[in-house]
Amino acid sequence: MTVATRTEANVEQAVPFFGVHDIEKSLRFYTEGLGFRKTIGWSPEGTLRWCWLELDKVAVMLQQFWKSDHFTPPTGKLGLGMSICFTCKDAIALYKEFKSRGINAKKPFVGNGMWVTQVTDPDGYELYFESPTDAAEESEFSEDA
Repeated sequence: MTVATRTEANVEQAVPFFGVHDIEKSLRFYTEGLGFRKTIGWSPEGTLRWCWLELDKVAVMLQQFWKSDHFTPPTGKLGLGMSICFTCKDAIALYKEFKSRGINAKKPFVGNGMWVTQVTDPDGYELYFESPTDAAEESEFSEDA
């Protein structure tokens, strides 16, 4: 088997696709809490079942589980072991923005040369917002600084 060599990039984006129990609750968390905006939605019979959300240059998709052969809600906790890392210019600014909107964001710390703040969505998916820094490893953000 011969594998062709590509001359230009083809794959452009990876978009997390989260199955959720209550899409309206999740939509509020992402839009009102984190600042995403809904750009596409699918609403069969007038009920939102799926949507595409964007924040700056990134996107996520949400789809509500419903009872059918294809989308029956899984048993157990959603989001277990699932985390998404969003690289950004200023994780501390996002932390402050999220907190001002009532989101329980974790205090930023430095790990692997990045400021990191973390939020957990209503279904347990962990979202990390990270930005490069030259601050010492394991430093913690201080509100007083």
